[in-house]
Amino acid sequence: MSRHPLSARSLLQLGIALGALAAAPAFAQTTPTATQADRPAEDDGEILVTARRREESLIDVPIAITTFSAAQLDRSGASDITDIANSTPNVTLEVSRGTSSTLTAFIRGVGQQDPVAGFEAGVGIYLDDVYLNRPQAAVLDIYDVERIEVLRGPQGTLYGRNTIGGAIKYVTKRLADLPTLTLRGSYGSYNQADGVASGSVPLLDGKVKIGGALARLSRDGFGTNFTTGQQNYNKDIWAGRGTIEIEPSSEAFFRVTGDYTHDKTNARGGHRLIPGIVSGTPVLANVFDTQGGLNSPKQDVVAWGISAFGEVHPASWLTFRSISAYRQDDSASPIDFDALPAVDVDVPAFYNNYQFSQEVQFLIDTGRFNGLIGAYYLDAGSRTTFDVRLPGTVTALTYGNVRTDTAAIFGDFTYDLTDMFSISAGGRYTWDNRRSQIQRNVYLGSSPFFGGTTAPIVRQTDFRGKLSFKQFTPRVSVSFKPNANNTLFASYAEGFKGGGFDPRGVGTAAPDLNGNGINGAGGDQQDIFNFLSFDPESVRTYEIGYKAALFDRRLNVSLSAFHSDYTDVQIPGSVGIVVGGIQSFAGITTNAGKAQIRGIEFEGNALLAKNFGTSGGRVNLAWTVGYLDAKYKSYIDSRGLQVADRRAVQNTPDWTASATLGYDVPIRDGSLNIGGTVSYRGASQQFEVPTPMLDQPGFALFDANAVWTVNKTFSIGLHGRNLFDKRYVVSGYNFLSQNPDTGVFNRTLTGNYIATLGRDGVLTGYYGNPRQVTLTAQVKF
Repeated sequence: MSRHPLSARSLLQLGIALGALAAAPAFAQTTPTATQADRPAEDDGEILVTARRREESLIDVPIAITTFSAAQLDRSGASDITDIANSTPNVTLEVSRGTSSTLTAFIRGVGQQDPVAGFEAGVGIYLDDVYLNRPQAAVLDIYDVERIEVLRGPQGTLYGRNTIGGAIKYVTKRLADLPTLTLRGSYGSYNQADGVASGSVPLLDGKVKIGGALARLSRDGFGTNFTTGQQNYNKDIWAGRGTIEIEPSSEAFFRVTGDYTHDKTNARGGHRLIPGIVSGTPVLANVFDTQGGLNSPKQDVVAWGISAFGEVHPASWLTFRSISAYRQDDSASPIDFDALPAVDVDVPAFYNNYQFSQEVQFLIDTGRFNGLIGAYYLDAGSRTTFDVRLPGTVTALTYGNVRTDTAAIFGDFTYDLTDMFSISAGGRYTWDNRRSQIQRNVYLGSSPFFGGTTAPIVRQTDFRGKLSFKQFTPRVSVSFKPNANNTLFASYAEGFKGGGFDPRGVGTAAPDLNGNGINGAGGDQQDIFNFLSFDPESVRTYEIGYKAALFDRRLNVSLSAFHSDYTDVQIPGSVGIVVGGIQSFAGITTNAGKAQIRGIEFEGNALLAKNFGTSGGRVNLAWTVGYLDAKYKSYIDSRGLQVADRRAVQNTPDWTASATLGYDVPIRDGSLNIGGTVSYRGASQQFEVPTPMLDQPGFALFDANAVWTVNKTFSIGLHGRNLFDKRYVVSGYNFLSQNPDTGVFNRTLTGNYIATLGRDGVLTGYYGNPRQVTLTAQVKF
């Protein structure tokens, strides 16, 4: 197993082995994206996007958007969807704690990091217009992609599922008109070895096309689990996608796509940040090493889906679309919270999710008037099952089974009052229904879900409940376009996310909320219902913006400023408790009163020099800046106290910034592109209360890329990420006693930390990737 970055000798031995391109993954201004039909746009410097479900120039869309074309993603060496966050203002995309495939996403301070059933994401992830209802298996690997669009702010009037914080659209490539075959391979640090083969063939005079892609992605671990002997932070993925397209005429298009991913990556063990309180186990030197002893069930993630897209044009001014999809994912995860060999806080877990969705759209285009009318239906099931194994063979089982039925009608309309002035208005009406089954039992030894055979010694929760929500959310905007190269806009939008039940809630711990003298332990079902449930959250966003292509399109800029009122913010969490003399834990979800989030976002791309160094040489600078002033205006804690000035919006750095300087020079039949990127993220907190050692101070990352496109057939590239080998925390667990106001850890008289769950204490961190260097090559036939 390689524990060190790729050596220079190994690079030389590789020769020409493997493929890509490299460039600035910022405000997409140098390489066009694709049209709504995902066909390449003309290379005239205009960026075409489909944020409003129709093909438009990026400069005309009154929404804050960052777009990454396939060429940009290749040039930057991006491996999965989290990589784009470094160059997107006010966006956080991280791999969740204790996993390698679950996504934590925040946009403009709105998101959700809890992966258990019952909590919905605040950021919508769309794979070819299909909303992914759960965060499991949502760390999408980048292969065979046409473009990725990041839309910031509420998008409920345009997309099938209401997205309160924003949306990320992952769009795969349309099949080519001619037979194609592309082979791409990579080798790099820690024995990274990736291979992607994609291709397609037209049949029946091009009216039918069949294609697909197969990806094998592997890498040794960044560290070692010294208890199990397994590699830690490794990668072991097989993935594939198959597509059939039918285009009988220019008036109709149909596409059926299936995808499958099998992730056999080892369990991702965390790094203890404190010595064992009782065992005295020291902190390991390498943050990627771990000592967690839990290795059952074996880590395994399988995700697959099938979707059918149809588009017909019954009239020149009318387009009808249908998007049908079924998706399913099943995960087995051994999560060792304490990261120690002995059982202290060990959590074997199963996540099982399915979803069926149907969306229909009517698009109207009469010239000055454009409109979208749509309807959406989602039937989804999410089941989370896990044991919490504590010292002395005590095990707390959590079983949460949540069924979601949601329907919505939505519309968005734009009218050009003149060639300069446009007004847009839209609305969405959502019906959300939740049905939950929750069981919390205490066993001696494992629960029956994980091989146990005994009956529970304590039944803490046996609950069934349902909730229904209805909400109308509008959006309006006005645009002023004095000429083709300048757009100013102002908008107002609302977003909504339904409530639900916390599957980790302990019914017997419910207080007497209705004042009838009987609490949850006494069997008061109304108290238990109110204790386990949480309310919807909503956001109102006011925004102004400016987009421009200046100096003969040598400078492209996008500037936006916004103010959001975020109410009833859903804050899930877990705490250690003692019920009936037995140590356990409980989920406690609150709706914080109100948060206010204000911010500014800037994206720019400048052609600094033409014919620099040689004829055709170009120097380009792309840069982004994001600023967030996010604060709670009201926050009542479990003591009934107003603590808004002592709480922070989690996973929300105040500053995000990036700059990419690139040089592109023609060489015979191809070109050489050299680029370097620095990205910065300000300080942020993992949770609302400060957590020393887990909260990440501000930091910068440096990347570099060099790509030689030899000709239209062959290219070779060298990519370096995190070149200064920065260590930074992306997520973690904490079960230590803290001051509820300052977050400072409480200590015993002898100076020891105080565990709130287990004996040795839990303060465990997970880290972003270390320095990696990758050589890539690509051949197109």
